[in-house]
Amino acid sequence: MPPNILLITADQWRGDCLSVVGHPVVRTPNVDRLAGEGLVFRRHYAGAAPCSPARASIYTGLYQMNHRVCRNGSPLDGRFDTIALAARRAGYDPTLFGYTDVSPDPRRLHENDPHLKSYEGVLPGFTVGQILLEDERQWLSWLRNKGHATALSRDIHRTGPAGATDADVLPPAYGRDETQTAFLTDAFLRWHGEQSRSWFAHLSFLRPHPPFCVPAPFNTMFQPEDGPPMARAASRDLEAAVHPYIAYDLSRQMKSSFVHGAVGRVDDWREQDFDTIRAVYFGMIAEVDYQLGRIIDALKERGEWENTIIVFTSDHGEMMGDHWSLGKGGFFDASYHLPLVIRDPVSAGAVGRHVEAFTSAADLMPTLCERMGVAAGNHQDGRSLLPFLDGVAPDDWRDCAFWEFDFRDVVTGDAERHFGLRSNQCNLAVLRDEAYKYVHFAGLPPLLFDLQADPGELRNVAQNVDYAAVRLRYAERLLSLRAAHLDQTLAYTALTEEGPIMRRNGFGAADG
Repeated sequence: MPPNILLITADQWRGDCLSVVGHPVVRTPNVDRLAGEGLVFRRHYAGAAPCSPARASIYTGLYQMNHRVCRNGSPLDGRFDTIALAARRAGYDPTLFGYTDVSPDPRRLHENDPHLKSYEGVLPGFTVGQILLEDERQWLSWLRNKGHATALSRDIHRTGPAGATDADVLPPAYGRDETQTAFLTDAFLRWHGEQSRSWFAHLSFLRPHPPFCVPAPFNTMFQPEDGPPMARAASRDLEAAVHPYIAYDLSRQMKSSFVHGAVGRVDDWREQDFDTIRAVYFGMIAEVDYQLGRIIDALKERGEWENTIIVFTSDHGEMMGDHWSLGKGGFFDASYHLPLVIRDPVSAGAVGRHVEAFTSAADLMPTLCERMGVAAGNHQDGRSLLPFLDGVAPDDWRDCAFWEFDFRDVVTGDAERHFGLRSNQCNLAVLRDEAYKYVHFAGLPPLLFDLQADPGELRNVAQNVDYAAVRLRYAERLLSLRAAHLDQTLAYTALTEEGPIMRRNGFGAADG
C-alpha cells in the first residue's frame, strides 16, 4: 500500500525556534515528538522570500534564478512541474488545506479570468480541501457560525484600542480552539476521516505569520524579557549604516503590517515593544505546535501513523527584532533559516537523528518525487534527501547554503527609483557556509560577514583589504554555483541519428 504523505508548512517560523534544536525559551513538544521518530535538518534554508517566491522553490524544486517568481504576484511559469502534479502521476489526489500563494501563468488564461486579479492562486495539481485566503473570509465565516457575530473582518485580530501605537500581549476575541490553525486542522481531520485509500495532503498553516496576536493561554506563556539577546547593532542608525539596502528596508516598515490596527512606523517602536512582540510570536509557535499534536494523535488513533510520511517545515523565517527589523526579506539568516523535520516510518536510519549538512527548500520536491517513485518533469536544482533518511550522507553533498531575494517593485517602481536601478538590478544572491556569508547585489555594493568572528552578522568586511582574497573566492564560488544551476531540462539531451540521447543529471551512461 503506498504511504500517506502529509506536507505541513507553518508560515514565517524561524529555524531556531524549536526546543528540539536547543532554543532557550521556545517549547515545541509536538514537533519534538515528530523529531524523536524522524530526522531534524538543522541547517535548512529557504530558496527565496517572501511567500510566493519561497513557496515556488518548495513546490518546483527550483532556485529563484530558474522559477523566476520574484515577488508576491509574480506568476509561476506554467511549464514547470510541481509537487502536486507529480503526486497525481503517482496516483494521489493531492489536497490542499490553506493556501499556496501561486500566481497563475497569465498566458494560459483569458484576460477576464478572475484568477488574474489575485496572487493567491492554487498550485496546479492540488484539489482544494479548504482554502484560506489573505482576507481570511473563510475562517471568519466559520467563526460566525461558532457564535462570533462580530467576526466580520480582520479587525477581530485587534487587541488594543483602535490607533494604538504600542505592542501588547492581550488576547484577541477568539479562543485557542478558534484560531486559523484550528480551523484548518479541523478541516483536515474531517477530510482525513473520509479517506478510503492512500492520500497526499498539504496543510499550509498561516501562523506564526503576522498579525502578532494569539489567544490564551499562549499569549502569556512567554514573557517579554524571555529570550536570547537579539542580534543587532547598538542603534538603528548604526544598523542602517551597514548597507544602503538595510537603510531602505528599515525606513519602510509600518507597524500595521505586524500589529493589526497599530499606526506609525516600526522604527518608532522601543526595545520593549520588540520584546513584547517576540513573546507573542513564541506563543503563536506554541499554538501551532498544539494543533500539530491533535494531528499526530489522530493519525495514531486511526492506525495510520506507521504508513504516513510527515514533512514539517516553513516557507521563510522572521526577523523578530534582529537587526531592528520585523518580517522577512533581505539577506540575514533569520529570514531564511527554516525548520525541517521529516518522519518516514520505513527509514530506520532517521530515528531521532540531526543532520548538520546544508539543505534547501528546493530539496523537498526531488525528495517527495523519489519517495513516490516518479520523475520530475523538468530540471531540479534541489536534491533528494532520502540518503539522509537512510542514514547515509552523500560524499558530494553541497557545502553551503544559497538563496536569493528580489526587491523590485514592478507596480510602483519604488525600489527602482530609490536606488536609481532597473528592475532587473534590484536583486541579491547569498552564498553562506560555516565560515563566511557573501551577499552579491546586482546593482549595489556587496557584503561579506566573517561568521566565526561575527555570528550576528553585524560587521561588513567586504571593503576590508584583509578580506580581499576571501571576497574574491566567495564571489567566484557564487558565480560557479549559478552557472552550474542554469536550467538543464534539455541540456543533457541530444538528437542523433539513433534518436534522442539523454544523460540524466550529467552523470553515468546515456539513455536512449
